[in-house]
Amino acid sequence: MSDLLIRAAAPADAQAVLAFWAHAAEGTSISDDPDGVARLIARDPDALLLAERDGTLVGTVIAGFDGWRCHLYRLAVHPGHRRQGIATALLDAAEQRFTRLGGRRGDAMVLERNEQAHGAWAAAGYAREQHWRRWTKPLTA
Repeated sequence: MSDLLIRAAAPADAQAVLAFWAHAAEGTSISDDPDGVARLIARDPDALLLAERDGTLVGTVIAGFDGWRCHLYRLAVHPGHRRQGIATALLDAAEQRFTRLGGRRGDAMVLERNEQAHGAWAAAGYAREQHWRRWTKPLTA
């Protein structure tokens, strides 16, 4: 995996990240637009981690820390590069970031219907909590 570079996204990466998510990520988010990615990078420049191989984007994860909890979103690996340790490398980088910031436990947003992701998260040591359910409310029309 020595040819894999993990780095924080820069503002210039926003369009490439959105195109990557459209191809490699499962589901969409209300924040999947240039402004949403730009706000994330401006608010927490180290949160959006990119995995690159030979200058090509092959994976992403958002490792957000609000000072209280460590949240993982948008773990995605290019379909042609899966099962090569990229997700593991991204999660290792995210967990190291959380530890440096004083985080104590990571939680991940995982789609119920994404069975492949369930296995990947379990293999990384994450477990589903049956007693929690996510409640949401859109703040924009």
